[in-house]
Amino acid sequence: MIDARAIIDPSARLGNDVQVGPWSIIGADVEVGDGCVISSHVVLKGPTRLGRGNCIYQFATIGEGTPALAYKDEPTRLEIGDGNIFREGVTVHRGTVQDKGVTRVGSHGLFMAYVHIGHDCTVGDHVIMANNASVSGHCVVGDHANFGGYVGVPQYRVIGAHTHMAGMSLVLKDVPAFVTVTGNPAVAVGINAEGMRRQGFSQALIGLLRKAYKTLYRCGLTVEEACERLSAEHPQCPEIALLVNSVMQSENGVIRPRPQRQ
Repeated sequence: MIDARAIIDPSARLGNDVQVGPWSIIGADVEVGDGCVISSHVVLKGPTRLGRGNCIYQFATIGEGTPALAYKDEPTRLEIGDGNIFREGVTVHRGTVQDKGVTRVGSHGLFMAYVHIGHDCTVGDHVIMANNASVSGHCVVGDHANFGGYVGVPQYRVIGAHTHMAGMSLVLKDVPAFVTVTGNPAVAVGINAEGMRRQGFSQALIGLLRKAYKTLYRCGLTVEEACERLSAEHPQCPEIALLVNSVMQSENGVIRPRPQRQ
């Protein structure tokens, strides 16, 4: 299942049942887990570790060093979980010594054509990024985050779990968990109800999070007051805790709705 026209460095380690297409290059210090499918014209550079069952389509470059000027070709790493799909032309860069030295991508993600994941990012599980969506270096993306096409995220931003960024959005601040944003610059427009339905959230829990969104953004409270109220009213709800923590831990400030007209 390894095409004779592929180029594989002797130090690369390939698991069982790995497929490698023609004209793909697997470089030094690359580990490919069992059952991965590497199409033609793929470039894998190390140090990089792929888990099991990943599928990488043609012209993707996984594990290249970043073009950031501070990067001096240090041996930083990329770690990828299991069951991801990287479509055509996706780029994922390794970390830098100026940060953690490692970029991490979780499991069961779908990264559509020409998606970019920058250096030192941490991307969670079940993340979907549509065509040409990009996250710059040092970003954190929570589980089940969903990016529309051409979404742009600058460095150091945090995208919360279960969020949705509508297509063409420019996300300049952190996005709290469960929130939907849209626009350039992006503003909050509600909770990601459809995404939560697809993930099996109950209607009661979706309704609770919708009310929490209104408490956070529409009750005239400060961020601290809103978070204190939510924590006091729902002390045993992990989803409310996730929302509150994503707001309180933000270092860049969170995206807010467009101001209401008087």
